[in-house]
Order: sequence, then C-alpha cells, then structure tokens
Amino acid sequence: MPRYKIFMFFFLASEAFFFLALIIAYVYYSHPGGDLSATAQYLDFKRSALYTFFLLASSLTIWLVGRVSGNKKKFFRLFWISMTVILGLVFLFGQGSEYARLMQTDITVSKDVFGSAFFTLTGFHGLHVIIGLVVLSIFLLMTLSGRFRSVEKTVLESASLYWHFVDVVWLVVFSVVYIGAIL
Repeated sequence: MPRYKIFMFFFLASEAFFFLALIIAYVYYSHPGGDLSATAQYLDFKRSALYTFFLLASSLTIWLVGRVSGNKKKFFRLFWISMTVILGLVFLFGQGSEYARLMQTDITVSKDVFGSAFFTLTGFHGLHVIIGLVVLSIFLLMTLSGRFRSVEKTVLESASLYWHFVDVVWLVVFSVVYIGAIL
C-alpha cells in the first residue's frame, strides 16, 4: 500500500475516534427519559433523509472521478468533480436549513443538552464536508487550468478516501440522531 494511503488511514482513524466520542456523548444523553428524548421530536427526518441521499450520491460521483479514462478524460473529470461539489453543497444547504428551522423553534446550542449535542455533532461533520469541498474545488480549478498531473492523482485519491469517510460518518450520525429520534 502506498505511503500516502497509510497516512490517510491513520488520519481518518484519529478523526473516527473523535466522531465516536461525540456520538457516544449524544447517545448517552438521548436514553429514554433523558435530556434529548423530548427535544429530538423537532428533527425533520424526511427532509434530512433527502439531503442524506445527495451526500451519499456524492460518494458515487467522487468514485467516478477516479474511474475516468480515455480521450475525454478532462471533460469527465471536470463533470464528476463538479457533481461531487454540487451534491456536497446541496447537503450543506440542507443542514443549514435544518439549523435555521431548529433555531426558529428556539432550539440552539445554548438552549439545552439536545441543542448542544446536536449542533456539535452535526456541525463538526459539516465542517468536514466544507474542508472536503475546499479540497475538491481546488482540484476542479487545477483540472480547468490543465495543471492536473500524476502527483495530484495521489492527492485526489486521498481526498476521495476522506470524502468517503465523511459520507460513512454521516450515515452513522444520521442513524443515531434522526433514525434514533423516531424509534
């Protein structure tokens, strides 16, 4: 296995431990009768499931970036990176609209334990999505300018691993926060 992939796996493992700690804290406070159980009813499961679909679709598009070959390589690379960025932005829009809706119902970070746990967990994930989008946007600009070379391919593979990690983490967060709220 190439060294850059090993380093990326170590980095992702450290991030996984941090997310695990946040998820455990959320679960701890969401036990039946706990501080989160009453407030979690304000979450919009259907809407969040739709935005989750967009994020998961972006895993397919980033995978397709790595599969591009042939004479039209640059066009397809541009297309699939662009689609990944667009899908990630749609997800962030959905997360932002969920935040705005919750704040309109007076659920904030400082209101109660639910607000603190929810906004910390989903906000930290959103930060990771933003970081991934910045990196992918840089690749998009590099591809547009024709400066994408083999060295960047290894970095793009690392960014792809990161993006898949972000999607898998969201699946866990979505399951714990949104599906857990309706069970």
